[in-house]
Amino acid sequence: MYERHITGKDGEEIASKYLLQNGYQILKRNFYTKQGEIDIIAKEKEEYVFIEVKTRKNREYGEPIDAIDKNKIKHLKKAISYYLYKNKLEDKFIRIDIIQIKYIKNKFYINHIKQAIT
Repeated sequence: MYERHITGKDGEEIASKYLLQNGYQILKRNFYTKQGEIDIIAKEKEEYVFIEVKTRKNREYGEPIDAIDKNKIKHLKKAISYYLYKNKLEDKFIRIDIIQIKYIKNKFYINHIKQAIT
């Protein structure tokens, strides 16, 4: 497995623990479709939350959020639509969040951006 994949999986694990500690229910991790992938699907009260996790160990490629471009958003939205359809959740409240994980000097920092993508 490539180091960036390991970093990404580590970030998703950190994000999942953070969400659980903050009252979210994790419904699914790494939901794959032909349309794209959803890192974490969670529920906060009555709202379904689709979370894109981006992790960086340095700034060589910019901030974690810089990796989310128009193409990524398009695929993410298609994957979410499919998940909603498949699970008969089209009439539920949803939002799309981004969780950035940054490693600085062997510590990690979490930035949870709610309703980041509309």
